[in-house]
Amino acid sequence: QVQLVESGGGLVQAGGSLRLSCAASGLPFSIRSLGWFRQAPGKEREFVAAVNQRGAGTVYADSVKGRFTISKDNRKNMVYLQMNSLEYEDTAVYYCAATRQPFTVVPRGSPVDYDYWGQGTQVTVSS
Repeated sequence: QVQLVESGGGLVQAGGSLRLSCAASGLPFSIRSLGWFRQAPGKEREFVAAVNQRGAGTVYADSVKGRFTISKDNRKNMVYLQMNSLEYEDTAVYYCAATRQPFTVVPRGSPVDYDYWGQGTQVTVSS
């Protein structure tokens, strides 16, 4: 069974940092990219960042460029999202996701491109 399990969420002050982790297991070899999405109450799920399976390429939403960094550890089957200079608007449930789509389509930033999802971890930034 495919599992994506997020961890590392919590409450932080604006301007602070937090690192999210995603433990992946049971993923088929056809998975090309892993990414992070977020969803605030009453809002649509939005793309945050993605990394290709080899870890050689990354894509970021404009809202997090320069502040967030996505990375992966192939040996541990882990994906990370380092979040710095956090803002109140970053408050959301953050989801780890995996897609079989080629990395070239990742800039679309569409949730429909992703095949597997974790349960999410809450990030709350106090203003």
